[in-house]
Amino acid sequence: MKTYQSPQQRPDTDTVVAIGSFDGVHLGHQALIKTLRERARFYRVPSVVYTFDPPTRVLTQGALYLSTLPEKLALLERFGVDEVIAVSFTREFASRTKEEFLGDIAVLRPRAIVVGEDFGFGKGRAGKLDDLRTVTPELDALPMFQLTGKDIKSSRIRELLLRGDVEGAGQFLGRTYDAVGVVVSGDKLGRTIGFPTANVKVPNGKLLPSGVFAVTLWVSGQRLAGMANVGMRPTVDGTDTRLEVHAFDFDGDLYGEEVQVKFEYSLRGEQKFASLDELKAQLARDQARARELLVR
Repeated sequence: MKTYQSPQQRPDTDTVVAIGSFDGVHLGHQALIKTLRERARFYRVPSVVYTFDPPTRVLTQGALYLSTLPEKLALLERFGVDEVIAVSFTREFASRTKEEFLGDIAVLRPRAIVVGEDFGFGKGRAGKLDDLRTVTPELDALPMFQLTGKDIKSSRIRELLLRGDVEGAGQFLGRTYDAVGVVVSGDKLGRTIGFPTANVKVPNGKLLPSGVFAVTLWVSGQRLAGMANVGMRPTVDGTDTRLEVHAFDFDGDLYGEEVQVKFEYSLRGEQKFASLDELKAQLARDQARARELLVR
């Protein structure tokens, strides 16, 4: 898959274009991509996703993002997109007029454009669907996709994750939610109570679910089962939110390694214990439950 930072960087050829933030590349986005690919095959031109980095709500509303740009690009490639234009979404870009935005899209020579029916663009979202029709002969404005009667949208997935409902979020994503980060040095408290943990540093702004979870950990192509805590660690008076993972039946060194943590099942919310002994006893119960869930 080819990637660009602006429409002007790609070859001057016809395309079919989908436009949007694509944060998380959830089931609704996947349906839109399916339509994009169908139109591209019909016209025998490249399928192009024009997207924003960071997602628009991160800048305009301070939202946390579901997928970093590398994660988003990997997902778009997995679903068969030919090219991605990931423009830098800054306050300057957000203040551009609808005419300036349309000029960017026109450079792509779109035989068709695919968007959600609520898509707006330009300063104050002044640009509407009829404006897009001025730069393409065909516009596919798709309705909001639903699952079990509920709209599939990134904001709903964020709400579920913040409540620790990783299973619910996974249903709307069509996959297990995950985070990629590098293992850095921590307090080394876990090893003193029999549960050594890897302190995984993820990029700033990445949304992490809150609570304790059964997880799978991927490192250097190896799959490890484990459990993870995401939170402030109130029992030891923690002062910052951390993602700490305990890998079962593993005694290797993960420091400096890039790991992917997949949040498979929610075990419980984070809580404060009266003593380290109480915490240790609960972690033993968490481990037993996580092992049981992960062998399903």
